[in-house]
Amino acid sequence: MKKIQVFAVTIFLIMGNGCTQKSSQEMENSQKEVVSKEIANEETTYTFELSDKVTRQKVTFKNRYGITLAGDLYLPKDAGDQPLEGLAISGPFGAVKEQSSGYYANQMAERGFAVLAFDPSYTGESGGEPRNVASPEINTEDFSAAIDFLGLQEGIDREKLGIIGICGFAGFALNAVAVDKRVKAVATTSMYDMCRVNTKGYFDSTTPEQRTALLENMSYQRWEDAENGSPALSPDGLPNELTGEEPQFVKDYFDYYKTERGFHPRSINSNGSWTLTTPISLMNMPILTYIKEISPRPMLLIAGSDAHSLYFSKDAYEAAAEPKELMIIPGAVHTDLYDGGDKNYIPFDKLNSFFKENLK
Repeated sequence: MKKIQVFAVTIFLIMGNGCTQKSSQEMENSQKEVVSKEIANEETTYTFELSDKVTRQKVTFKNRYGITLAGDLYLPKDAGDQPLEGLAISGPFGAVKEQSSGYYANQMAERGFAVLAFDPSYTGESGGEPRNVASPEINTEDFSAAIDFLGLQEGIDREKLGIIGICGFAGFALNAVAVDKRVKAVATTSMYDMCRVNTKGYFDSTTPEQRTALLENMSYQRWEDAENGSPALSPDGLPNELTGEEPQFVKDYFDYYKTERGFHPRSINSNGSWTLTTPISLMNMPILTYIKEISPRPMLLIAGSDAHSLYFSKDAYEAAAEPKELMIIPGAVHTDLYDGGDKNYIPFDKLNSFFKENLK
């Protein structure tokens, strides 16, 4: 029987060179042990401080597939009597709501929005079995389920709802808005098209022969998973230590996910890995096919000038119809737009004005 090969085509999914595969049960037990040790006080598990102008409430809601999603609802304390504009936020790919998406939600709630930051299906505190699986269809649906939730809350105007997608979930956000006409505006930061990068590799460098070989390996892996009764997991997505030989973007990811700056025990990128067969559906479902159908609703794409991922935002901008805007942040790398980096790169005032003007 053919064995799955480790390949560098997928971001975070598989990174290494021949590490031992782990079963999903082994990984789940390991994660539970770490979580139980490190989450004695829930308030300490967030990678940022809650604003004194904002409240945060844990919530749950179901998507169209019956999966229960976990989220945090951020509300401004001085909301007043008028219904609030609402935003749904998720990402980055492999992160949890206590990291970047929660940071964004906290900032946007300070500016007067009702904001739902949520864990995608199969990750974080959200439901779904097996764990650590991504799906372009279900993760797109997760955004619409978040819109379902926001539109049912008292004090939130269901006619004024928007979405922010970060990193890999920026692509899913655009896909969701293309079909979900309830969403009035969408913004992305450090966008990744996870289907494109899995299918074609970075900068579209994967050859058709390599793609075929990758799919063949994963196809045979399915028999092993079926025989074992659970999917094998890839080697850890990020190394626990750097050798200095890694590409700069891997060093940037490490600096966020593996240090005090952004580490979270439930984050796949901090403390786990994806299933080996996760790329299969990503490689077979181009998610930005209908990006033009976001129009006439406005789109804002934000990316760093020094981000390795910049080309995803540029190409999405070219493919989209008006109204659209591409905002490039000078000097910023991909992960600087997770939490602002050391120079507060995230243009929250721009996000504020964009949604205030367009959630009408």
